[in-house]
Amino acid sequence: MSDTFRADANRDRARIGRVLSGEHARPSLRAIRPALFIDRDGTLIRNTGYIKNPNDVELIPYAANAVRRMNYALRPVIVVTNQSGIARGLLTEVDYERVRARVDDLFAERGGYIDAHYHCPHHPDYTGPCDCRKPRLGLFERAIHEHAIDAASSWFVGNRWSDVEPALHYGARGVLVPSDETPADEIDRARREAEVAQTLTDVVHMALPG
Repeated sequence: MSDTFRADANRDRARIGRVLSGEHARPSLRAIRPALFIDRDGTLIRNTGYIKNPNDVELIPYAANAVRRMNYALRPVIVVTNQSGIARGLLTEVDYERVRARVDDLFAERGGYIDAHYHCPHHPDYTGPCDCRKPRLGLFERAIHEHAIDAASSWFVGNRWSDVEPALHYGARGVLVPSDETPADEIDRARREAEVAQTLTDVVHMALPG
């Protein structure tokens, strides 16, 4: 961990204590803008392939620190994830919800929280076309409407181009954080049309300068 990020984490520690004690109330989504729209598998947690067992959930390094920093900057952290394993019959909605709950628990144990989760259970080869599978905008539009988000001032982050592309529609900032699953051509496209960061720590420093 860098000295700068360690210092940031130390400053957050007192705030975390106030949140846990109730002294510092968790802010209302209706009162905070803009948002961090972020992918789940391969960005916040390790992508083990159609994850259905909560015990297999593992946070990516620095994910908790990054989410916590956004929490205390009063930026909603909203997960938008494609879950085609449901359409493929590899997991159920119940499996998804159990994994989602485990993700929330892991962040809570580290003093952070995800403000909202949205998922697309479809795949065009199995369920036909839909408007919610990224990079389509259905889930983003729903989140923007439900939580009064300033889309143009938001950040769209993930390890695949489909996570980043919606930023172009809104005139927002899109950042690709490559993982082992990220194709080289998507990295090249992100360098041309959006931005690329090596870690979520870098994204936080971009989104919260100073």
